[in-house]
Amino acid sequence: MSTTHLPLTRTSIEHAHTVIAPLIHSTPLLTSSNLSLDASGGRNVLLFKPESLQRAGAFKIRGASYSLACLSEEQLAKGVCTHSSGNHASALAMAAKARGAKCYVVMPSNSAECKVASTRGYGAELVFCPPTLKDREKTLAEVQARTGATFIPPYDAANTILSQGTCFLEIEAQAAEQGYGKLGAVITPVGGGGLLAGTSLAAAGTGVRVFGSGEREVTVKANTIADGLRTPVGRINFPIIQKYVESVITVSEEEIIDAMHLLWERAKLVVEPSGAVAFAAARSEAFRALRALSRSS
Repeated sequence: MSTTHLPLTRTSIEHAHTVIAPLIHSTPLLTSSNLSLDASGGRNVLLFKPESLQRAGAFKIRGASYSLACLSEEQLAKGVCTHSSGNHASALAMAAKARGAKCYVVMPSNSAECKVASTRGYGAELVFCPPTLKDREKTLAEVQARTGATFIPPYDAANTILSQGTCFLEIEAQAAEQGYGKLGAVITPVGGGGLLAGTSLAAAGTGVRVFGSGEREVTVKANTIADGLRTPVGRINFPIIQKYVESVITVSEEEIIDAMHLLWERAKLVVEPSGAVAFAAARSEAFRALRALSRSS
């Protein structure tokens, strides 16, 4: 496939979806009357897209699969590389293994042990570095110089943004199929911003309100349970988010933990903190104070 990037539009996201559909799971769209009551007093129906059930355990397989599909055979022969604290690392390792390509991953030294084990288990060669963006980029440059591998960005790239936006296309279609009608709003976790930027592009012009969600005062060096959000927003993603996202709702670590407990107790969903932040935002006073949403949110 050509490595030329398509424009950042919904049409391009639809194209990306046709490419990756055979390579990923179509995760379900779930609801819980109890959780909807908890979050909004029953005013809105909350719909959950559990990408924790996705291949490699996260939505990141969408970006990894599409990015590899856009590489030439010559590029694949030299392998791929990235820097990531976990989910993108595991997804890229899995996608590379499926294509028979070598995968090199730079991980910050404070990465969660479970994500280190997962990435290594998919066959990636790991290189550790201090937990700063500068050190990630410096170490990655050294890996590229040594291997000739192609860098697959975890969030700040056109192909990544387009493929992450495919998640919203599925939510939109599944909501209609299940009789929920038009969505009122969508809440997306935000770390580097690839998922939020892609979601906002896919939702542009549909009338669906787009919100980001994150933990307060998270930095690249911070020790936080929401380790997947411990990264700066990408340069490409930021202006997209500024243009299309209504606001970013921040929550505390305690609110994230409460959200995780409720998702497990009421819906039997095991969700990592970086994913549970979206439900935590839906339960927050900031979200409840917004002007009325339509029935499905």
